Amino acid sequence: MSVDAATVKKLRDQTGCGMMDCKKALEETGGDVEKAIESLRKKGMETAQKKSGRETAQGLVFSYIHHNGRVGVLLEVNCETDFVSRNEVFQTLLSDLCLHICSTNPAAISREEIDPELIRKEREILEEQAKAQGKPESIVEKMVDGRIKKFYQEKCLLEQPFCKDEDVTIEQLLKDTIGKLGENIVIRRFARFEIGA
Repeated sequence: MSVDAATVKKLRDQTGCGMMDCKKALEETGGDVEKAIESLRKKGMETAQKKSGRETAQGLVFSYIHHNGRVGVLLEVNCETDFVSRNEVFQTLLSDLCLHICSTNPAAISREEIDPELIRKEREILEEQAKAQGKPESIVEKMVDGRIKKFYQEKCLLEQPFCKDEDVTIEQLLKDTIGKLGENIVIRRFARFEIGA
């Protein structure tokens, strides 16, 4: 099936992917833009998986100060080459991440950075609460697991829904960008500053 240039451009504008990738995705999905976006995202995830072990010695430190001057974020994100660190797509990712961190105040980048002792205590409290409600033992464990998962989603940057698109997690946003740029990208660290906090 041949796809018109306007549709290819529309898909490219929406995804930031290359023209040929967009054209191929539209041909594979019979011109369906939504299905083509899904196909490109899946390919981006696969690309991200393949690139995840590669060294990231370049990158940028990016900053954001909220318009009221009361909240600010300093963020380091690494990539493989200096060329990508100067790329507009990479810099847009950093800008979006800073804005997101400013608005959601995550405690850590990933689950691995959360103190296991904190999780143990949280689990204990949740178990006591569920038992106090008279829930059977089999239900208590499922409830606690569900609440711990929610706790991680609230506290871990990579698991949070992106503030500009709640259907996408920060991890998916990162993998989509890796797919577009073809390089491994790692969120190394961040600091969020707030007056009086």
